[in-house]
Amino acid sequence: MSFTIARRVAALSLAVIVSSAAHAGDITFQIKNSHPNAMRLELYSQDRDYVWPGNGKDFYLDDGETKQLPISCEDGEKICYGAWVDGDEETYWGVGPNNKENCEDCCYTCSGGQTEEINLVE
Repeated sequence: MSFTIARRVAALSLAVIVSSAAHAGDITFQIKNSHPNAMRLELYSQDRDYVWPGNGKDFYLDDGETKQLPISCEDGEKICYGAWVDGDEETYWGVGPNNKENCEDCCYTCSGGQTEEINLVE
């Protein structure tokens, strides 16, 4: 009898752990570089210490280029873009390099789907 109770307790504990884990989601950022120079871009979680693409890398967009940037994130997570002219971190969009600046309308919620086209201009 105690073995059955122990199994039920273990199963219940596992169910609680699984249901409380964050659920994975995804979103695709559509970014267009309308600036005359190439730019670099990163995506920053505002809810945890996480950056896409990560590992010291960034996304590169040539002048005139549009990219689809699909990422995996946690459902409901707030993600902001930061972009800057390649070689000139003083010319930036969104939260800028290293997530240092404030921005209006540069953040999105991870809830599946894709953003509208984000057009970065002069």
